[in-house]
This record gives sequence, C-alpha cells and structure tokens, in this order.
Amino acid sequence: MILGVDVGGTFTDAAVFAGDRLVTGKAPTTPRDQSEGVMDAVSEALAAAGASAGEVERFVHGMTVGTNALLEGRVGRTALLATEGFTDLEELGRQARAELYRLCAGHPPPLVPAELRVPVPERTGPGGVLRELDEEALRASLDGLDAEAAAVCLLWGFRHPEHERRVAELLEEAVGGIHVSTSHETAGVFREYERCTTTVVDAALSPLLRGYLERLTERARDAGLPEPEVMLSSGGTASASTAARHASWTVLSGPAGGAVGAARMAGRTGGDAVGLDMGGTSCDVSLIVGGEAAVGSGRQVGGRALALPMVDVHTVGAGGGSIAWRDTGGALRVGPRSAGADPGPACYGRGGEEPTVTDANLLLGHLDEDSPLAGGVRLDRAAAERAVGELAEELGLSVGDGAAGIVRVASATMAQAVRVVTVERGIDPRDLALVAFGGAGPLHAAQIADELGMRRVLVPAASGVLSAFGLVVAERRRDLVESVLLTGDGLTAEAIAEAVERLATRGREELIGEPAVRATYDLRYEGQAFELPVDGDPAPDPGELRQAFDRAHEDRYGYSDPDARLELVTVRVAVALPGAEPRPAEWDGLPADTLTGPEVVALPGSTLVVPEGWRAHAEDDLVVMER
Repeated sequence: MILGVDVGGTFTDAAVFAGDRLVTGKAPTTPRDQSEGVMDAVSEALAAAGASAGEVERFVHGMTVGTNALLEGRVGRTALLATEGFTDLEELGRQARAELYRLCAGHPPPLVPAELRVPVPERTGPGGVLRELDEEALRASLDGLDAEAAAVCLLWGFRHPEHERRVAELLEEAVGGIHVSTSHETAGVFREYERCTTTVVDAALSPLLRGYLERLTERARDAGLPEPEVMLSSGGTASASTAARHASWTVLSGPAGGAVGAARMAGRTGGDAVGLDMGGTSCDVSLIVGGEAAVGSGRQVGGRALALPMVDVHTVGAGGGSIAWRDTGGALRVGPRSAGADPGPACYGRGGEEPTVTDANLLLGHLDEDSPLAGGVRLDRAAAERAVGELAEELGLSVGDGAAGIVRVASATMAQAVRVVTVERGIDPRDLALVAFGGAGPLHAAQIADELGMRRVLVPAASGVLSAFGLVVAERRRDLVESVLLTGDGLTAEAIAEAVERLATRGREELIGEPAVRATYDLRYEGQAFELPVDGDPAPDPGELRQAFDRAHEDRYGYSDPDARLELVTVRVAVALPGAEPRPAEWDGLPADTLTGPEVVALPGSTLVVPEGWRAHAEDDLVVMER
C-alpha cells in the first residue's frame, strides 16, 4: 500500500494505492502548519480504503512550504561565506533587467544582508589551489556570527571542494547548531552567480523546511505511518532527511507531482501533451514529451536563479479561488489574488464576500449546489449571486454575463500560460493533447482548448487528486550534476564515462536496490555562451554525441556547424528506482456511452464541462474529449 499526499493552496489531497484500487481523500489546507491538513487528508483516505496506517509501506509527500517561504521572504537569517573580494555576488547578479521595457522594475533584494557577508581568505583556480585557506583569519571573522544558516560558495568550489568542506567544518565549530549549505553539494555547476544564489536559497530555506519535516515525521510516526519521502523539483523523490538538508531541491515539490501524474496519463495514449493543473489558488502548466514531464536545468523562482534540475512548469494566478475585479480602466480582471482556503470563495459560506471563479461556475450551472465539493464543502448559490452581482453592476453587466465573463477571462489567462510552454518555444499546441486536472481544470479544459485550436482533451477520473497520484508513481531518484568543461583531445569516451560513473556512484549510495542510470550532456560549440542538453548513453561515443548535438542545434536555431569544435560543459546524471506501476483503476460515474455536448459530468473530486461541439467517452480511468 502506497500513500501520496499533495498540499495545494486550498485543499490537501491524498491518494492510496492498494493493489489495483485507488482511494482518495481531501481536507482543507492548513496554512499555519501544513502537516495538520496532511494528516487530516491521510485519515480520510485511509478510512475510505478501510485500511490502517500500519499497512502503508511508503508515504510520499509533495508540499509548498519552501515555495511559499521563498515567495513571501520568510527565510532564516543567513550568512554568505565567499572568496575574498566576491562577497557581493548575490546582490550584483546579472546585468539583465528584470523587465525589458520597465526601467523601474528591480530585482528582489538579496537574502543575505551586507553585515552577514563574510570574506574567506583563500583562492582556487581551475587547476587547483592558488592561495591556501587562512584558517586563523577566518576563525576571527566568524567570532560572534549571528545566523541560523550559512551558504558557502567559493570560486571554483564545484571543481575543487576541499576549501568549502573545511570552511563548513570551521563554521559548525564556531556557531553551534547552524545549518551549512556548500555550493559543491547543492549545485556543483559553473557560472558563479547562479551557483551562489542557489546555495543561498538552499541555506535560507533549510531551517524552516527541517522544522516542518520534523513535525510531519513525528505526526506520521505517532499515527503509525512510515517516515515520509519528499517530492523533489526534478520529479523524483528523496528521503525527508535529504530534503531537509537541501531545501532548494524542493521549491517546486507540489507542481512536480502534478506534472508527473499528467505525464503518466498522457503516456497511456502514446502522445505528447500539455498538463494543466488548476487548483484553488493557481494553475500550473507543464510540457509532456514522449510520456515524460519535461525537466529543465535551471530557472527562476520568485526572481531568484536556481541552477537545479526542475520540472518545466509555468504558473499563473488563476484558480477556483481567484478573485475577479474591475481595474482602473474598467476592464474585468481575474487573479492573481485568491480567496484561498480561508475564507474561500463566497459560495463556501465561510465569510468570503468577493467574487471568484468558483462562484461564477456555480452560477453558470457548471457546479451543482446540491452536491458538496470534495472535503464536504456545501455551496451557497445566494452568496455567489451577491458577490458576482456587485461586480457585474460595476461593469454594467447582468449577473449571468458577469459570471460568463469571469470564466472566460480565467480561461484566457490559462490559455496564455499554455502558449508560454508551447508557442513561445516553437511548439504548435494544436499537435498536442491537453491533460486537464486539479479540482477546477476539467471545468475550463474545453474552453482553453478551443482558444488554442487543440482538439483532444484527456481528463483523468482521479483528476481532483492527480498530483497525489503523481507522488505515488514518481521515481525514487537522486539527481547529480558536475561541470567538466571537456573539449578537443580531452573530450574522450573514457573521460565522459568516468564523470558519469563518479556521479552515479554517489547516487547509488543513497538508494537501496539496483537503480537505473540516465545521463544528459550539456553541449555547445566552442566559443558559444550557452549550452543545449542532449540525452545519451552513460558511456557514450563522442561522435554520437556530436551528431545528436548538431541535430538539436538545427532544431532549435535552424542551423548547425559540423566543423566547429564541440565542448562538453556539464554532465547530469539521474540514478533512479521506479515508482509504483498501478493498473488503471475502475471508477463509477464515468460515461458508459459517448456523450455529445453540452453536458456536465460529475467526476470524483472534480467536474467536467463538455460544451457544444465536443463529445466525450471513457477509456479505462480516463475521459477522452474530442471536437
């Protein structure tokens, strides 16, 4: 029996797989301490399964603790120890502007204040140590350091980590109980700024995440559950202790579960797709290629660069709880502000008074006021009419037109998010299926598909808890990375295989069993500033890598240069054990025959709207909707 629990902005979802049976549970998210809502959802799911906690073999958790803390700036007091002369690296950043046409738009303030930036008297170059570490001078600098956490990022530390390791030891001697993140362990890649900011984020978030995971682990132990595993941003899972040591690896923990679940569903139909996860607070859009969630080598979260493997997810503030409002120009807008879990939309009857997307869907007949939502939430139509009616009056619309406008604006926002991961990258969305899930995703799926010219929508029967399903089927994985900078005569099969095996050995130490090893190579033509990733064999032939890179360069930029020298910049290795392989579960309530819209189909945990011009039929535990 495997248990997956995903924390969303409004609801916390649980999924229990026992054999080929999937049982789900939902509970309101508890923002002050997410572990309370987690255990509430677990209790509901286990009760529905008629099972006890002692029967659970694995407990996998996806969360938003790190994400929320980073976006809200709720981080620990953090010091940065950097090579003398480079302590301001996080604040200096890159010269690129945050927004091209807004000269006043700035970057987020540094997480490390100036008084906590400690110069380390040492210097290392690409070939080794140039100046030995002055330990006595560093000890004097650390005397009286007031910090909960510290990030250690020294020049060329990713290639020669000895000084970083010693600095970490001196820190722990000088400041008892301090958390230390070193750059070679957190993100062992070149590019000094990105490596520094990643390590700083890791240090700043880890004390908070460690406290949360300790509370959750204690609650789980008291309930008779195993220690939780945690979903990483890359789409794999790791132990709670590993996640607590490196909080930066979990900043996309929640969205990653949904992307993995959507990829598994898309893989059943054998095509590429876009995953659309619309919950109560936001909508996460991901690209699925060949049945796998696309994973990038780095991105920005909250304006801060993270040089880590992450599921390629684009998020917009459009969820069921997103608040509709009139801007100063008189236009109808939706989000990004949300009613959240407390008080929630007006129709929840918990004190919310502002109109939301859920209120609009209720008034349009897409939701049934006589059928409680997941978690036992009963809908109050009169409250929804009051909230939407006030906004509609401001806009000079009827209540019905106001509700239709709210839904259309929310769908347009989500359609634009799909364009970001498809059209803006040269991918035609009309060639893809749309996998719609989350509590509100199936309500808007057809409208979004219509706007983008997409003709096929996949709606899992378990769409309301698909992120929790993704946790259950996710790999147990360790992602490792090392910048090697090989070119010319140094780019040999032996040198590449040695780098892969070096990383794979580290990964195998943390996984029990016979894990698979996959490798990705970041390559570029000599003289270029940036790389393209190419998947390859763990012991590849350089000639085959060259051919694969030329093809990738041609696809991306429209040309290749077979005569240019090739440079292998970074080796990325995934060491993985497979997740669960559940068979499609049987579900009640799926359409037995083909439906022709307009129809509304009640699914477990969500509602599917089949508009006019669309038809829908069931395939195992999927509802397939086509134009």
